[in-house]
Amino acid sequence: MHIPRFGNVALTCMAIGTAGLLAAGCGSGSGSGSGTPAPKANAAIKVPASAVGQAGSIRFCSDISAPPLEFYRNGQQPSGSDIDLGNAIAGELGLKPVWVNTAFAGIIPALQAGHCDAILSQLFDKPSRRKVVNFVDYMNSSEAVLVPKGNPHHITGIAGLCGLHVAAETGTTVTDFLTQQSKSCTAHGKKPIAVQTFLRDSDALNQLGLRHVDAYGTTVETAGYDMSKTPGQFQIAGPPFGQIATGIATVKKNAALDHAIAKAFAALQGNGTYAKIMTKWNLKPDILKS
Repeated sequence: MHIPRFGNVALTCMAIGTAGLLAAGCGSGSGSGSGTPAPKANAAIKVPASAVGQAGSIRFCSDISAPPLEFYRNGQQPSGSDIDLGNAIAGELGLKPVWVNTAFAGIIPALQAGHCDAILSQLFDKPSRRKVVNFVDYMNSSEAVLVPKGNPHHITGIAGLCGLHVAAETGTTVTDFLTQQSKSCTAHGKKPIAVQTFLRDSDALNQLGLRHVDAYGTTVETAGYDMSKTPGQFQIAGPPFGQIATGIATVKKNAALDHAIAKAFAALQGNGTYAKIMTKWNLKPDILKS
């Protein structure tokens, strides 16, 4: 199969769904692909050839549909804070970053199947996930409820969603919060939340924009970006909730890559690159303290 190229970087295309492999958009990143050049390789951080699936590269699975962390700029170029960070980590390791666009619902199975070497896609570090993958935490994240400007249903937070239609991305933590809240609604004699899930975060947002749903559950980071791109169209209803650490995941058996990524991230914290990336994308409140 012919693989299109931009410059000398091959584009890798893959999306993993709950029912198997699905055709999807593709993209590949280099050290300068999203506007933040990767630092020169740190010769002190060695990555065994057996720790990566492609010699000289590190392949990141990422659901490239959740700005400002990961999205396609100009329809084809991976961009965002996670992309910048992954490119910088690759630079520290002396490897070329390759971005594998992967539906979030199947992102851990994709890693386990060897379709990538690590996940970098705002994956929350939860106990259930630590049973199957290793994590190198790199930021904090919180959840939010996004509604049309003016908040026509007068929603004051997740507890105010009883009886309403709410969109979210399949497999995300916010769907767990919505499910729990829906049970609380019915336990108190109220109507359940009608949760509608979509393969991509951007698809869930579109449902809100079209007024097909009453609200949209996502991360604070994505909600803030959505509001900045469409001023006057959306607003956050109620306070953020569910703050949790977010990490870069590798399979349990790949301790060598996990340790190398941890060293690379520590180096980026130490030389200021990490703070610059987070500041660039207006994510300073999410910075993970060293």
